[in-house]
Amino acid sequence: MNYGRLGASDPGGSSRRSTLSEVPTPPNKKSNRKWAIILSVIAVGLIVASAVSAAVVITSRTRGSGQNGPGIRQPTQAISRTCSKTRFPSLCVNSLLDFPGSTTASEQDLVHISFNMTLQHFSKALYSSTGINFAQMDPRVQSAYEDCLELLEDSVDALARSLTSVAPSDGGGNPRGSTEDVLTWLSAALTNQDTCTDGFSDISGTVKDQMGNNLRDLSELVSNCLAIFSASGGDDFAGVPIQNRRRLMEVNADISGNFPKWLNRRERKLLSLPVSAIQADITVSKNGSGTVKTIAEAIKKAPEHSARRFIIYVKEGRYEENNLKVGRKKTNLMFIGDGKGKTVITGKKSVQDGLTTFHTASFAATGAGFIARDITFENYAGAAKHQAVALRVGADHSVVYRCDILGYQDSCYVHSNRQFFRECNIFGTVDFIFGNAAVVFQNCSLYARKPMSMQKNTITAQNRKDPNQNTGISIHNCRILAAPELQKSKGSFQTYLGRPWKLYSRTVYMLSFMGDHIHPRGWLEWNSTFALDTLYYGEYMNYGPGAAVGQRIKWPGYRVITSASEANRFTVGSFISGSAWLPSTGVAFLAGLST
Repeated sequence: MNYGRLGASDPGGSSRRSTLSEVPTPPNKKSNRKWAIILSVIAVGLIVASAVSAAVVITSRTRGSGQNGPGIRQPTQAISRTCSKTRFPSLCVNSLLDFPGSTTASEQDLVHISFNMTLQHFSKALYSSTGINFAQMDPRVQSAYEDCLELLEDSVDALARSLTSVAPSDGGGNPRGSTEDVLTWLSAALTNQDTCTDGFSDISGTVKDQMGNNLRDLSELVSNCLAIFSASGGDDFAGVPIQNRRRLMEVNADISGNFPKWLNRRERKLLSLPVSAIQADITVSKNGSGTVKTIAEAIKKAPEHSARRFIIYVKEGRYEENNLKVGRKKTNLMFIGDGKGKTVITGKKSVQDGLTTFHTASFAATGAGFIARDITFENYAGAAKHQAVALRVGADHSVVYRCDILGYQDSCYVHSNRQFFRECNIFGTVDFIFGNAAVVFQNCSLYARKPMSMQKNTITAQNRKDPNQNTGISIHNCRILAAPELQKSKGSFQTYLGRPWKLYSRTVYMLSFMGDHIHPRGWLEWNSTFALDTLYYGEYMNYGPGAAVGQRIKWPGYRVITSASEANRFTVGSFISGSAWLPSTGVAFLAGLST
């Protein structure tokens, strides 16, 4: 039988099927976001307009080379060289030729033009997609449609920030993102499109057809944009390159005090202080002793686009609210609880309720700078309900510290952007840590639970789909354990370190203890030979009864890492510290392999 997301006939596709039966039933919610989205697109349009003006400058600056005659669409040498670096060169050539100024642009100018052109396509797709907002949809289609609108908005925002970062300098000294920022944002935009497509994979009808038309070529366009940018001066995106690329990276970290460069002194202190010493902006208490009674109210009251840390203290209690979400505009929110098992955010949504996996999260965070401390996130739908997310994070520069994440299949969804988990306990069965973030788990305990009959446990399912994405799962100095109920019957169930959800899946385990429940082969195929030569799975100096590598799989993409410099690329300092953000959060960490 098929143990997971894909059907046996679709080894490289995006469908995420349940492990056993799959009988979704519709939800009963529909939202109207049309005007808010239209206003967002108008705002982005202003950015695009300014970018077009920059392209016009490029055209006038290089006018001397002229254009081909009417009806002839021959690429220039600059376009041909630029597009030869991409995975979809024909689309690259045709899309660039359609953009003003491209036929007189240099290769460096084409980097900027590719961003501008890609943003225009995404903005148009978002605008067109809002036009079917009032169409009649069954709840399953509605769930997928709402996912796509949210993800398109996030992608437009990410591409707009990327465009600003790579635009020709205006001499004004405006702050712009680093190379690592741009790589992260482009990687996230590509992941967003993949997630959107996943949501529609198992359904049919007019809405799917219309959305398919709106979304056509978007993944390929952003993939090309990512390839063009990386070839223009980026290195290997702080991760280990695939195939024959073997360039080493400098470690980009300040390990003094065991803090990477991306965490400030004040926020470091916030994470070390007892709750009683912290002045919260909002206090949530179910008994009315706080500012508000629900977490949803607290999120609503939090400011948008906050530049300072905004603290929400959630007092002890069990909070079951409807799919709580920290949206993209709610930046720098910090949630503090009274401790694991005391402050519990819970839910029971699952794909069996007719929702996409993305939609099932008991708590989700997209706003950059999200921090959670001393909280339990739970989805109690149970193993029989299959995909049911406890915590979903797509927030850049996010930290989850001293938290429990409890579920079965798909417990912890590390969707996109840069993330750091420290001193967390994560429980699950099938693919219980999954997604396409650039994420490091450090000093965490990962507990495999007892699955359903005939199931196999897989700890990770990483879904990097493009070789230029700077994403992957790094598990560093953790404990890989069997939960008590599995420990009693571990001989009846197999547990694996991971399996490749997408073609360039990337996961490493370093300096971690592995219990005897780990199968000697270590890793599990997704479907036959899919991705076995393009994935990157590595193990470095792990220990314990499950860590022996003598009987491990012999896939081309698997390696026992013996070089400290190679392993070091997956540490906090190299893998996720590009913008020096961790020191400001206050979470202690190892920036390198060890102190």
